[in-house]
Amino acid sequence: MAGFFEAFRKFATRGNILDLTIGFTVGAAFSTIARSLVDDIIMPFIAYLTGGFNWESRLIVLRESESGAVSAEMTAAQAKELGAVTVNYGVFLQNVMIFLVIALVMFLVIRLITRLDDLLEEELGIGEQEKVAQPADKKCPYCISTIPRKATRCPNCTSTLDVGVV
Repeated sequence: MAGFFEAFRKFATRGNILDLTIGFTVGAAFSTIARSLVDDIIMPFIAYLTGGFNWESRLIVLRESESGAVSAEMTAAQAKELGAVTVNYGVFLQNVMIFLVIALVMFLVIRLITRLDDLLEEELGIGEQEKVAQPADKKCPYCISTIPRKATRCPNCTSTLDVGVV
């Protein structure tokens, strides 16, 4: 049993698992913030502009509940409590908006990071990798003699060489 826990500890503390865990946690927190942004800030403005349009009450009743009729003002959650079977297209559209907000913010964050990375690379030289100097000569794969790197034919054995042959 101790071997199992040791193997699990090694697995759980590897870099990729920790990165994945941190990414998942940040993603869940970001999703909560995006949902709040849509539910608490964007949707009230849309409701105001559309004259009090309530997205959560947009539904299609497939089957009425036995305990009472579903009214047009009820939300999907209230209709579900009554036992009605509904298609909740308003909630779906709201979730699509949440997805679009998350996608837009992620796009902007990635774009900002890319621009900052480019700026640092140009201005400060951060991120530039030292270019490896290519040797002036290469070996002919047929006769193993040293020839100029740009040569396409070996002067010793007259073999035709590919440009990429080193």
